Amino acid sequence: MNIAERQVGGVTIVDLRGKLMFGDGDQAFRDAINKVIDSGRLQVVLNMAEVPYVDSAGISEIVRTYVTLNKRAGRLKLLDLTRKVQDLLTITKLLTIFEIFESEEEAVDSFV
Repeated sequence: MNIAERQVGGVTIVDLRGKLMFGDGDQAFRDAINKVIDSGRLQVVLNMAEVPYVDSAGISEIVRTYVTLNKRAGRLKLLDLTRKVQDLLTITKLLTIFEIFESEEEAVDSFV
């Protein structure tokens, strides 16, 4: 899993590339997100356009991030889900929990 982060205004965009699954990306994701949160950046968008697959460990990490940010008065939004990931979030009923956006501009503007 390749992870890059960038700032757009006061929002941190975390660009993910690769599978988010046990043993292949979950620890890297956790480390990258912890670094973002520990530095006080609490408005986060996960850009998942290049994430073809997420397993239960990946879902767990996304939920953990959501809960951690909410506890610190922050927010997590998801951007540009692949069809497979969107179907998984629908099946697990998590699609109703997360705010999902198709454009980065809309996601960033939603924090206002």
